[in-house]
Amino acid sequence: MRVTSFIKLGTVATLSTILLAACGSSSSSSKQAKDQTLTWMESSSLSSMDNSLATDIISAETLNNTGQGLLQFGKNNKTYPAVAKSYTTSKDGKTYTFNLRKSNWSNGDPVTAKDFVYGWQRTVNPKTASQYAYLYADVKNANAIMNGKKAVSTLGVQAKGKYKVVVHLTHAVSYFPTLVAQVSFFPQNQKVVQKYGKKYANNAQNNVYNGPFKLTSWTGTSDNWTLSKNPKYWDAKSVKLQHIKFSAIKDPQTALSQYQSGKMDAIYLSGQQPRNYKNNKDYRSLTSSRAAYVEMNQKSDSMMKNVKARQALSLAINRSQFTNKVLADGSTPATGIVTKKLALRDGKDFADQATVKSATDYNLTKAKQLWKQALKETGRKSYNLTLMADDTPVAKSTTEYLQSQWSKLSGIKVTNQNIPYKTRLSRSANQQFNVVVSLWGADFPDPITDLQLFTSDNSYNNGKWKSAAYDKLIKEATDTNANKPAARWQNMVDAQKVLLKDEGIIPLYQGGKPQLVKSKVKNVVYYSVGANWDFSKAYIAK
Repeated sequence: MRVTSFIKLGTVATLSTILLAACGSSSSSSKQAKDQTLTWMESSSLSSMDNSLATDIISAETLNNTGQGLLQFGKNNKTYPAVAKSYTTSKDGKTYTFNLRKSNWSNGDPVTAKDFVYGWQRTVNPKTASQYAYLYADVKNANAIMNGKKAVSTLGVQAKGKYKVVVHLTHAVSYFPTLVAQVSFFPQNQKVVQKYGKKYANNAQNNVYNGPFKLTSWTGTSDNWTLSKNPKYWDAKSVKLQHIKFSAIKDPQTALSQYQSGKMDAIYLSGQQPRNYKNNKDYRSLTSSRAAYVEMNQKSDSMMKNVKARQALSLAINRSQFTNKVLADGSTPATGIVTKKLALRDGKDFADQATVKSATDYNLTKAKQLWKQALKETGRKSYNLTLMADDTPVAKSTTEYLQSQWSKLSGIKVTNQNIPYKTRLSRSANQQFNVVVSLWGADFPDPITDLQLFTSDNSYNNGKWKSAAYDKLIKEATDTNANKPAARWQNMVDAQKVLLKDEGIIPLYQGGKPQLVKSKVKNVVYYSVGANWDFSKAYIAK
Protein backbone atom coordinates (compact mmCIF):
# COMPACT_ATOMS: atom_id res chain seq x y z
CA MET A 1 0.00 0.00 0.00
CA ARG A 2 1.07 2.45 0.03
CA VAL A 3 1.04 4.11 -0.96
CA THR A 4 6.71 9.07 6.45
CA SER A 5 9.43 9.03 8.66
CA PHE A 6 10.49 5.49 8.70
CA ILE A 7 14.16 4.96 9.22
CA LYS A 8 15.33 1.46 9.97
CA LEU A 9 18.80 0.54 11.21
CA GLY A 10 21.22 0.83 8.34
CA THR A 11 18.94 2.85 6.10
CA VAL A 12 18.48 6.54 5.58
CA ALA A 13 15.17 7.81 4.28
CA THR A 14 15.60 10.15 1.33
CA LEU A 15 11.94 10.94 0.79
CA SER A 16 10.66 14.41 1.45
CA THR A 17 7.37 15.75 2.66
CA ILE A 18 5.78 18.32 0.40
CA LEU A 19 3.39 21.03 1.47
CA LEU A 20 1.30 21.67 -1.60
CA ALA A 21 0.83 25.38 -2.12
CA ALA A 22 2.00 26.05 1.43
CA CYS A 23 1.72 29.67 2.31
CA GLY A 24 3.40 30.44 5.63
CA SER A 25 1.22 32.66 7.79
CA SER A 26 -1.68 32.54 5.35
CA SER A 27 -3.56 30.23 7.68
CA SER A 28 -5.00 33.15 9.63
CA SER A 29 -8.78 33.35 9.44
CA SER A 30 -8.64 36.60 7.49
CA LYS A 31 -6.97 34.79 4.59
CA GLN A 32 -9.40 31.87 4.46
CA ALA A 33 -12.35 31.57 2.11
CA LYS A 34 -15.79 31.40 3.67
CA ASP A 35 -16.51 28.05 2.02
CA GLN A 36 -13.95 25.56 3.32
CA THR A 37 -14.87 22.74 0.91
CA LEU A 38 -12.15 20.96 -1.06
CA THR A 39 -13.04 18.93 -4.17
CA TRP A 40 -10.51 16.23 -4.96
CA MET A 41 -10.23 13.68 -7.77
CA GLU A 42 -9.42 10.02 -7.25
CA SER A 43 -8.68 7.57 -10.04
CA SER A 44 -10.72 4.75 -8.49
CA SER A 45 -13.55 4.28 -6.01
CA LEU A 46 -13.14 3.91 -2.26
CA SER A 47 -12.75 0.19 -1.60
CA SER A 48 -12.84 -0.33 2.19
CA MET A 49 -13.17 1.58 5.45
CA ASP A 50 -12.22 -1.36 7.65
CA ASN A 51 -8.75 -0.78 9.15
CA SER A 52 -8.14 -4.52 9.30
CA LEU A 53 -9.14 -5.22 5.70
CA ALA A 54 -8.15 -2.15 3.67
CA THR A 55 -5.29 -2.82 1.26
CA ASP A 56 -5.30 -0.03 -1.30
CA ILE A 57 -3.97 3.52 -1.35
CA ILE A 58 -7.35 5.23 -1.68
CA SER A 59 -8.72 3.41 1.34
CA ALA A 60 -5.51 4.16 3.26
CA GLU A 61 -5.71 7.83 2.38
CA THR A 62 -9.32 8.05 3.56
CA LEU A 63 -8.66 6.07 6.74
CA ASN A 64 -5.60 8.21 7.47
CA ASN A 65 -7.77 11.33 7.50
CA THR A 66 -10.72 9.85 9.40
CA GLY A 67 -8.66 7.93 11.93
CA GLN A 68 -5.48 8.26 13.92
CA GLY A 69 -3.06 5.86 15.54
CA LEU A 70 -0.63 6.11 18.41
CA LEU A 71 1.69 8.22 16.26
CA GLN A 72 1.25 10.08 12.98
CA PHE A 73 3.47 11.16 10.12
CA GLY A 74 4.35 14.81 9.68
CA LYS A 75 6.88 17.18 8.18
CA ASN A 76 10.22 15.79 7.02
CA ASN A 77 8.82 12.25 7.12
CA LYS A 78 9.07 12.04 10.89
CA THR A 79 6.63 10.54 13.35
CA TYR A 80 4.87 12.88 15.76
CA PRO A 81 2.53 12.42 18.74
CA ALA A 82 -1.06 11.53 17.86
CA VAL A 83 -3.37 9.62 20.20
CA ALA A 84 -0.20 8.86 22.15
CA LYS A 85 1.17 12.10 23.56
CA SER A 86 4.48 10.40 24.40
CA TYR A 87 6.19 7.02 24.49
CA THR A 88 9.26 5.30 25.92
CA THR A 89 11.35 2.38 24.73
CA SER A 90 13.07 -0.18 26.93
CA LYS A 91 16.87 -0.43 26.89
CA ASP A 92 16.76 -3.65 24.84
CA GLY A 93 14.34 -2.07 22.33
CA LYS A 94 11.76 -4.83 22.81
CA THR A 95 9.15 -2.98 24.89
CA TYR A 96 7.30 0.22 23.96
CA THR A 97 5.07 2.09 26.39
CA PHE A 98 2.67 4.62 24.85
CA ASN A 99 0.96 7.23 27.04
CA LEU A 100 -2.39 8.25 25.56
CA ARG A 101 -4.02 11.65 25.59
CA LYS A 102 -7.72 11.98 26.30
CA SER A 103 -9.56 11.84 22.97
CA ASN A 104 -12.90 10.69 21.63
CA TRP A 105 -14.57 8.79 18.85
CA SER A 106 -17.02 10.66 16.66
CA ASN A 107 -19.91 9.15 18.67
CA GLY A 108 -18.51 10.59 21.89
CA ASP A 109 -16.97 7.38 23.28
CA PRO A 110 -13.49 7.86 24.76
CA VAL A 111 -10.57 6.38 22.82
CA THR A 112 -8.82 4.10 25.29
CA ALA A 113 -5.94 1.65 25.45
CA LYS A 114 -8.45 -1.19 25.08
CA ASP A 115 -9.42 0.16 21.64
CA PHE A 116 -5.84 -0.37 20.46
CA VAL A 117 -5.65 -3.82 22.01
CA TYR A 118 -8.92 -4.83 20.36
CA GLY A 119 -8.02 -3.37 16.97
CA TRP A 120 -4.64 -5.08 16.91
CA GLN A 121 -6.06 -8.40 18.04
CA ARG A 122 -8.81 -8.21 15.44
CA THR A 123 -6.28 -7.60 12.66
CA VAL A 124 -4.03 -10.56 13.54
CA ASN A 125 -6.98 -12.88 14.17
CA PRO A 126 -6.91 -15.38 11.28
CA LYS A 127 -10.73 -15.25 11.18
CA THR A 128 -10.49 -11.62 10.07
CA ALA A 129 -8.28 -12.61 7.11
CA SER A 130 -6.39 -9.32 7.09
CA GLN A 131 -3.85 -9.12 4.29
CA TYR A 132 -1.89 -6.60 6.32
CA ALA A 133 -1.61 -8.78 9.42
CA TYR A 134 1.96 -9.64 8.44
CA LEU A 135 3.04 -6.15 9.53
CA TYR A 136 2.52 -7.38 13.10
CA ALA A 137 5.06 -10.19 12.70
CA ASP A 138 7.51 -8.67 15.20
CA VAL A 139 4.90 -8.26 17.94
CA LYS A 140 5.14 -11.06 20.50
CA ASN A 141 3.06 -14.14 19.54
CA ALA A 142 1.66 -12.51 16.38
CA ASN A 143 2.94 -15.21 14.02
CA ALA A 144 1.64 -18.01 16.22
CA ILE A 145 -1.76 -16.32 16.37
CA MET A 146 -1.91 -15.83 12.61
CA ASN A 147 -1.06 -19.51 12.17
CA GLY A 148 -3.83 -20.54 14.56
CA LYS A 149 -1.43 -21.85 17.19
CA LYS A 150 -2.17 -19.33 19.95
CA ALA A 151 -5.18 -17.34 21.13
CA VAL A 152 -5.50 -13.72 20.02
CA SER A 153 -5.47 -12.71 23.67
CA THR A 154 -1.77 -13.64 23.83
CA LEU A 155 -0.74 -10.90 21.39
CA GLY A 156 2.03 -8.77 22.87
CA VAL A 157 -0.08 -5.66 23.46
CA GLN A 158 -1.61 -4.71 26.80
CA ALA A 159 -3.83 -1.98 28.20
CA LYS A 160 -2.35 -0.73 31.45
CA GLY A 161 -5.25 1.24 32.79
CA LYS A 162 -7.31 3.45 30.51
CA TYR A 163 -4.59 5.48 28.86
CA LYS A 164 -1.43 3.37 28.59
CA VAL A 165 -0.56 0.85 25.88
CA VAL A 166 2.39 -1.50 26.36
CA VAL A 167 3.77 -3.42 23.37
CA HIS A 168 6.16 -6.38 23.61
CA LEU A 169 8.24 -7.29 20.54
CA THR A 170 10.09 -10.51 19.83
CA HIS A 171 13.22 -8.48 19.07
CA ALA A 172 14.16 -4.84 18.70
CA VAL A 173 12.66 -3.18 15.59
CA SER A 174 14.04 0.31 15.10
CA TYR A 175 11.30 1.36 12.67
CA PHE A 176 8.45 0.15 14.90
CA PRO A 177 7.23 3.72 15.63
CA THR A 178 6.54 4.12 11.91
CA LEU A 179 4.44 0.95 11.88
CA VAL A 180 2.09 2.19 14.61
CA ALA A 181 1.39 5.23 12.43
CA GLN A 182 -0.03 2.92 9.72
CA VAL A 183 -3.81 2.58 9.35
CA SER A 184 -3.55 -1.15 10.10
CA PHE A 185 -2.48 -0.24 13.65
CA PHE A 186 -5.27 2.27 14.32
CA PRO A 187 -7.66 1.67 17.25
CA GLN A 188 -11.07 0.10 16.70
CA ASN A 189 -14.20 0.58 18.77
CA GLN A 190 -15.24 -2.95 19.79
CA LYS A 191 -18.79 -1.91 20.64
CA VAL A 192 -19.31 -0.47 17.15
CA VAL A 193 -17.62 -3.36 15.32
CA GLN A 194 -19.79 -5.90 17.11
CA LYS A 195 -22.94 -3.81 16.77
CA TYR A 196 -22.77 -3.83 12.96
CA GLY A 197 -21.18 -7.24 12.49
CA LYS A 198 -20.79 -8.06 8.80
CA LYS A 199 -22.15 -4.62 7.93
CA TYR A 200 -19.41 -2.87 9.89
CA ALA A 201 -17.67 -0.15 7.85
CA ASN A 202 -19.62 -0.99 4.68
CA ASN A 203 -20.98 2.56 4.47
CA ALA A 204 -20.36 5.95 6.09
CA GLN A 205 -22.83 5.42 8.94
CA ASN A 206 -21.76 1.96 10.13
CA ASN A 207 -18.52 3.21 11.62
CA VAL A 208 -16.98 5.70 14.04
CA TYR A 209 -13.94 7.92 13.56
CA ASN A 210 -11.25 9.36 15.81
CA GLY A 211 -9.38 11.43 13.24
CA PRO A 212 -9.65 15.04 12.01
CA PHE A 213 -12.52 14.13 9.68
CA LYS A 214 -15.39 11.69 9.64
CA LEU A 215 -16.88 9.98 6.61
CA THR A 216 -20.36 11.45 6.15
CA SER A 217 -21.34 10.33 2.66
CA TRP A 218 -20.49 6.93 1.13
CA THR A 219 -22.78 4.06 0.21
CA GLY A 220 -20.02 1.47 0.03
CA THR A 221 -20.13 1.28 -3.76
CA SER A 222 -20.50 4.90 -4.89
CA ASP A 223 -17.91 6.80 -6.92
CA ASN A 224 -18.33 9.81 -4.65
CA TRP A 225 -17.69 10.17 -0.92
CA THR A 226 -17.41 13.07 1.51
CA LEU A 227 -15.35 13.75 4.60
CA SER A 228 -16.57 16.36 7.09
CA LYS A 229 -14.74 17.95 9.99
CA ASN A 230 -14.94 15.80 13.11
CA PRO A 231 -15.87 18.07 16.07
CA LYS A 232 -14.92 15.28 18.53
CA TYR A 233 -11.31 15.14 17.26
CA TRP A 234 -8.86 16.08 20.04
CA ASP A 235 -7.24 18.79 17.90
CA ALA A 236 -10.37 19.93 16.04
CA LYS A 237 -9.47 23.59 16.53
CA SER A 238 -6.58 23.22 14.07
CA VAL A 239 -8.72 21.65 11.32
CA LYS A 240 -9.79 24.31 8.81
CA LEU A 241 -11.60 22.35 6.09
CA GLN A 242 -15.29 21.69 6.72
CA HIS A 243 -15.71 19.19 3.88
CA ILE A 244 -13.61 17.22 1.39
CA LYS A 245 -15.58 15.88 -1.55
CA PHE A 246 -13.90 13.03 -3.41
CA SER A 247 -14.90 11.83 -6.87
CA ALA A 248 -13.56 8.81 -8.72
CA ILE A 249 -13.16 10.03 -12.31
CA LYS A 250 -11.79 7.48 -14.73
CA ASP A 251 -11.95 9.56 -17.90
CA PRO A 252 -9.07 12.11 -17.97
CA GLN A 253 -10.93 14.53 -20.25
CA THR A 254 -13.92 14.56 -17.91
CA ALA A 255 -11.59 15.33 -15.00
CA LEU A 256 -9.93 18.16 -16.93
CA SER A 257 -13.28 19.67 -17.93
CA GLN A 258 -14.44 19.63 -14.31
CA TYR A 259 -11.20 21.25 -13.20
CA GLN A 260 -11.45 23.98 -15.81
CA SER A 261 -15.08 24.68 -14.92
CA GLY A 262 -14.22 24.98 -11.22
CA LYS A 263 -15.97 21.78 -10.11
CA MET A 264 -12.70 20.15 -9.04
CA ASP A 265 -9.84 21.74 -7.08
CA ALA A 266 -7.31 18.98 -7.79
CA ILE A 267 -7.07 16.33 -10.50
CA TYR A 268 -4.56 13.77 -11.68
CA LEU A 269 -3.32 13.94 -15.26
CA SER A 270 -2.71 11.08 -17.68
CA GLY A 271 -2.14 10.39 -21.36
CA GLN A 272 -1.08 13.52 -23.25
CA GLN A 273 -2.20 15.82 -20.44
CA PRO A 274 1.13 16.02 -18.54
CA ARG A 275 2.86 17.13 -21.75
CA ASN A 276 0.16 19.68 -22.49
CA TYR A 277 0.07 21.21 -19.00
CA LYS A 278 3.64 20.91 -17.70
CA ASN A 279 4.08 24.69 -18.05
CA ASN A 280 0.76 25.53 -16.40
CA LYS A 281 1.09 27.41 -13.07
CA ASP A 282 -1.15 24.79 -11.41
CA TYR A 283 0.93 21.83 -12.61
CA ARG A 284 3.02 19.74 -10.24
CA SER A 285 4.61 16.32 -10.67
CA LEU A 286 5.20 14.45 -7.43
CA THR A 287 7.72 11.72 -6.77
CA SER A 288 6.13 8.40 -5.97
CA SER A 289 7.46 5.28 -4.30
CA ARG A 290 4.86 3.23 -6.10
CA ALA A 291 5.98 0.31 -8.24
CA ALA A 292 3.98 -1.27 -11.06
CA TYR A 293 4.79 -4.88 -11.84
CA VAL A 294 3.38 -7.97 -13.53
CA GLU A 295 2.41 -11.00 -11.47
CA MET A 296 2.01 -14.38 -13.16
CA ASN A 297 -0.16 -17.12 -11.72
CA GLN A 298 2.48 -19.70 -10.85
CA LYS A 299 0.04 -21.74 -8.78
CA SER A 300 -2.12 -23.16 -11.55
CA ASP A 301 -0.56 -22.11 -14.87
CA SER A 302 2.26 -24.42 -16.01
CA MET A 303 3.42 -21.93 -18.64
CA MET A 304 3.88 -19.21 -16.03
CA LYS A 305 5.75 -21.66 -13.81
CA ASN A 306 8.38 -21.86 -16.55
CA VAL A 307 11.21 -19.41 -15.79
CA LYS A 308 12.07 -19.00 -19.49
CA ALA A 309 8.52 -17.93 -20.25
CA ARG A 310 8.65 -15.32 -17.49
CA GLN A 311 12.03 -14.08 -18.65
CA ALA A 312 10.81 -13.85 -22.24
CA LEU A 313 7.82 -11.70 -21.27
CA SER A 314 10.11 -9.36 -19.36
CA LEU A 315 12.73 -9.05 -22.09
CA ALA A 316 10.02 -8.19 -24.63
CA ILE A 317 9.14 -4.96 -22.78
CA ASN A 318 10.88 -1.72 -23.75
CA ARG A 319 10.38 0.09 -20.45
CA SER A 320 12.08 3.32 -21.55
CA GLN A 321 9.82 3.58 -24.57
CA PHE A 322 6.77 2.86 -22.46
CA THR A 323 7.47 5.42 -19.73
CA ASN A 324 8.74 8.14 -22.05
CA LYS A 325 6.40 7.78 -25.02
CA VAL A 326 3.26 6.18 -23.63
CA LEU A 327 2.89 7.24 -20.00
CA ALA A 328 4.91 10.47 -20.18
CA ASP A 329 3.78 11.35 -16.65
CA GLY A 330 7.07 11.37 -14.77
CA SER A 331 7.15 7.59 -14.39
CA THR A 332 10.54 5.91 -14.86
CA PRO A 333 11.59 2.34 -15.80
CA ALA A 334 11.71 0.00 -12.82
CA THR A 335 14.95 -1.74 -11.92
CA GLY A 336 13.32 -3.95 -9.30
CA ILE A 337 10.42 -3.98 -6.86
CA VAL A 338 12.20 -1.48 -4.56
CA THR A 339 11.92 2.00 -6.03
CA LYS A 340 14.76 4.47 -6.46
CA LYS A 341 15.52 6.86 -3.59
CA LEU A 342 13.46 4.80 -1.16
CA ALA A 343 16.48 4.03 1.05
CA LEU A 344 20.21 4.69 1.08
CA ARG A 345 23.14 3.19 2.95
CA ASP A 346 26.54 4.87 2.96
CA GLY A 347 25.29 7.14 0.19
CA LYS A 348 24.34 4.25 -2.09
CA ASP A 349 20.80 3.73 -3.35
CA PHE A 350 19.39 0.27 -2.62
CA ALA A 351 17.70 0.18 -6.02
CA ASP A 352 21.09 0.55 -7.75
CA GLN A 353 22.85 -1.99 -5.55
CA ALA A 354 20.17 -4.66 -5.83
CA THR A 355 19.44 -4.58 -9.53
CA VAL A 356 19.92 -7.39 -12.03
CA LYS A 357 20.35 -5.75 -15.41
CA SER A 358 19.16 -8.71 -17.46
CA ALA A 359 15.88 -8.82 -15.52
CA THR A 360 14.67 -5.45 -16.83
CA ASP A 361 16.60 -5.16 -20.11
CA TYR A 362 14.90 -4.94 -23.49
CA ASN A 363 16.07 -7.69 -25.83
CA LEU A 364 13.38 -8.85 -28.21
CA THR A 365 15.66 -11.32 -30.02
CA LYS A 366 16.49 -13.16 -26.81
CA ALA A 367 12.86 -12.93 -25.69
CA LYS A 368 11.73 -14.75 -28.84
CA GLN A 369 14.34 -17.48 -28.31
CA LEU A 370 13.36 -18.04 -24.69
CA TRP A 371 9.65 -18.06 -25.52
CA LYS A 372 10.12 -20.78 -28.13
CA GLN A 373 12.08 -22.83 -25.61
CA ALA A 374 9.34 -22.34 -23.00
CA LEU A 375 6.66 -23.52 -25.43
CA LYS A 376 8.70 -26.63 -26.21
CA GLU A 377 9.45 -27.37 -22.54
CA THR A 378 5.76 -27.14 -21.61
CA GLY A 379 4.59 -29.17 -24.64
CA ARG A 380 2.80 -26.30 -26.35
CA LYS A 381 2.64 -24.88 -29.84
CA SER A 382 0.70 -21.80 -28.75
CA TYR A 383 -0.42 -20.02 -25.62
CA ASN A 384 -3.44 -17.84 -24.83
CA LEU A 385 -2.56 -15.17 -22.27
CA THR A 386 -5.22 -13.09 -20.54
CA LEU A 387 -3.77 -9.87 -19.14
CA MET A 388 -5.80 -8.39 -16.27
CA ALA A 389 -5.52 -4.83 -14.96
CA ASP A 390 -7.60 -1.92 -13.67
CA ASP A 391 -9.92 0.00 -15.98
CA THR A 392 -8.16 3.34 -15.41
CA PRO A 393 -6.57 5.25 -18.34
CA VAL A 394 -3.04 4.41 -17.17
CA ALA A 395 -3.88 0.73 -16.71
CA LYS A 396 -5.48 0.57 -20.16
CA SER A 397 -2.40 2.18 -21.71
CA THR A 398 -0.27 -0.39 -19.88
CA THR A 399 -2.21 -3.43 -21.07
CA GLU A 400 -2.35 -2.11 -24.64
CA TYR A 401 1.40 -1.60 -24.68
CA LEU A 402 2.18 -4.99 -23.16
CA GLN A 403 -0.22 -6.62 -25.61
CA SER A 404 1.58 -5.00 -28.54
CA GLN A 405 5.00 -6.08 -27.24
CA TRP A 406 4.11 -9.63 -26.24
CA SER A 407 2.25 -10.24 -29.50
CA LYS A 408 5.66 -10.16 -31.20
CA LEU A 409 6.43 -13.54 -29.61
CA SER A 410 5.50 -16.59 -31.66
CA GLY A 411 2.39 -18.59 -30.89
CA ILE A 412 0.97 -16.19 -28.34
CA LYS A 413 -2.46 -14.57 -28.22
CA VAL A 414 -2.87 -11.79 -25.66
CA THR A 415 -6.34 -10.77 -24.51
CA ASN A 416 -6.68 -7.69 -22.33
CA GLN A 417 -9.10 -7.65 -19.40
CA ASN A 418 -9.52 -4.21 -17.81
CA ILE A 419 -11.86 -4.33 -14.84
CA PRO A 420 -12.83 -2.09 -11.89
CA TYR A 421 -10.14 -1.61 -9.27
CA LYS A 422 -12.06 -3.31 -6.47
CA THR A 423 -12.75 -6.33 -8.69
CA ARG A 424 -9.11 -6.56 -9.74
CA LEU A 425 -8.01 -6.56 -6.09
CA SER A 426 -10.41 -9.37 -5.25
CA ARG A 427 -9.50 -11.53 -8.22
CA SER A 428 -5.79 -11.00 -7.62
CA ALA A 429 -6.08 -12.05 -3.98
CA ASN A 430 -7.97 -15.20 -5.01
CA GLN A 431 -5.61 -16.14 -7.88
CA GLN A 432 -8.43 -15.63 -10.38
CA PHE A 433 -6.09 -14.45 -13.09
CA ASN A 434 -3.57 -15.59 -15.64
CA VAL A 435 -1.31 -12.52 -15.66
CA VAL A 436 -2.09 -9.28 -13.80
CA VAL A 437 -0.62 -5.79 -13.58
CA SER A 438 -0.27 -4.96 -9.88
CA LEU A 439 0.82 -1.81 -8.08
CA TRP A 440 2.41 -1.42 -4.68
CA GLY A 441 3.27 1.75 -2.80
CA ALA A 442 5.92 1.56 -0.10
CA ASP A 443 4.49 1.93 3.40
CA PHE A 444 7.79 3.14 4.82
CA PRO A 445 11.24 3.94 3.38
CA ASP A 446 12.95 0.64 3.95
CA PRO A 447 13.40 -2.08 1.30
CA ILE A 448 11.67 -4.67 3.48
CA THR A 449 8.31 -2.93 2.90
CA ASP A 450 8.47 -4.16 -0.71
CA LEU A 451 10.56 -7.30 -0.41
CA GLN A 452 8.47 -9.02 2.26
CA LEU A 453 5.56 -9.17 -0.20
CA PHE A 454 7.06 -12.12 -2.04
CA THR A 455 7.84 -14.58 0.68
CA SER A 456 6.04 -17.88 0.16
CA ASP A 457 3.42 -17.23 2.84
CA ASN A 458 2.73 -13.51 2.30
CA SER A 459 -0.91 -12.78 1.49
CA TYR A 460 0.13 -10.22 -1.14
CA ASN A 461 2.13 -12.77 -3.10
CA ASN A 462 -0.73 -13.19 -5.55
CA GLY A 463 1.31 -15.03 -8.15
CA LYS A 464 2.44 -17.58 -5.53
CA TRP A 465 6.07 -17.48 -6.61
CA LYS A 466 8.19 -19.51 -4.21
CA SER A 467 11.87 -19.56 -3.38
CA ALA A 468 13.40 -21.16 -0.30
CA ALA A 469 16.53 -19.03 -0.77
CA TYR A 470 14.45 -15.86 -0.86
CA ASP A 471 12.45 -16.84 2.22
CA LYS A 472 15.69 -17.53 4.11
CA LEU A 473 17.18 -14.14 3.21
CA ILE A 474 14.06 -12.23 4.24
CA LYS A 475 13.90 -14.15 7.52
CA GLU A 476 17.52 -13.27 8.24
CA ALA A 477 16.86 -9.60 7.43
CA THR A 478 13.83 -9.41 9.71
CA ASP A 479 15.05 -11.69 12.50
CA THR A 480 18.65 -12.91 12.73
CA ASN A 481 20.24 -9.69 11.48
CA ALA A 482 17.51 -7.27 12.53
CA ASN A 483 20.01 -5.24 14.58
CA LYS A 484 23.05 -5.76 12.35
CA PRO A 485 22.66 -2.98 9.77
CA ALA A 486 25.31 -4.08 7.26
CA ALA A 487 24.34 -7.75 7.30
CA ARG A 488 20.65 -6.92 7.12
CA TRP A 489 21.19 -4.62 4.15
CA GLN A 490 23.13 -7.33 2.31
CA ASN A 491 20.35 -9.85 3.03
CA MET A 492 17.88 -7.55 1.32
CA VAL A 493 20.19 -6.83 -1.63
CA ASP A 494 20.67 -10.57 -2.17
CA ALA A 495 16.94 -11.22 -1.80
CA GLN A 496 15.93 -8.79 -4.55
CA LYS A 497 18.55 -10.31 -6.83
CA VAL A 498 17.06 -13.77 -6.25
CA LEU A 499 13.60 -12.42 -7.10
CA LEU A 500 14.83 -10.70 -10.25
CA LYS A 501 17.01 -13.52 -11.57
CA ASP A 502 14.09 -15.92 -11.33
CA GLU A 503 11.72 -13.25 -12.70
CA GLY A 504 9.35 -14.02 -9.81
CA ILE A 505 7.60 -10.84 -10.89
CA ILE A 506 8.18 -8.55 -13.86
CA PRO A 507 8.99 -4.97 -12.73
CA LEU A 508 7.49 -2.33 -15.02
CA TYR A 509 7.84 1.24 -13.79
CA GLN A 510 8.13 3.57 -10.83
CA GLY A 511 5.04 5.72 -10.91
CA GLY A 512 4.90 9.48 -11.30
CA LYS A 513 2.04 11.58 -9.91
CA PRO A 514 1.25 14.55 -12.19
CA GLN A 515 -1.48 16.89 -10.98
CA LEU A 516 -3.25 20.17 -11.48
CA VAL A 517 -4.02 21.84 -8.14
CA LYS A 518 -5.73 25.21 -7.73
CA SER A 519 -3.50 27.84 -6.13
CA LYS A 520 -6.17 28.50 -3.51
CA VAL A 521 -5.55 25.05 -2.00
CA LYS A 522 -3.05 25.44 0.83
CA ASN A 523 -1.17 23.18 3.23
CA VAL A 524 -2.08 19.77 1.88
CA VAL A 525 0.74 17.48 3.01
CA TYR A 526 1.98 14.81 0.60
CA TYR A 527 4.15 11.81 1.46
CA SER A 528 5.68 9.71 -1.30
CA VAL A 529 5.19 6.62 0.89
CA GLY A 530 2.39 5.48 3.17
CA ALA A 531 -1.09 6.95 2.85
CA ASN A 532 0.21 9.84 0.68
CA TRP A 533 -2.14 12.65 1.73
CA ASP A 534 -2.86 14.50 4.99
CA PHE A 535 -5.61 17.14 4.85
CA SER A 536 -5.71 17.95 8.56
CA LYS A 537 -3.98 21.33 8.17
CA ALA A 538 -5.28 22.19 4.70
CA TYR A 539 -7.54 25.14 3.90
CA ILE A 540 -9.00 27.10 0.99
CA ALA A 541 -7.59 30.61 0.64
CA LYS A 542 -9.57 33.61 -0.57
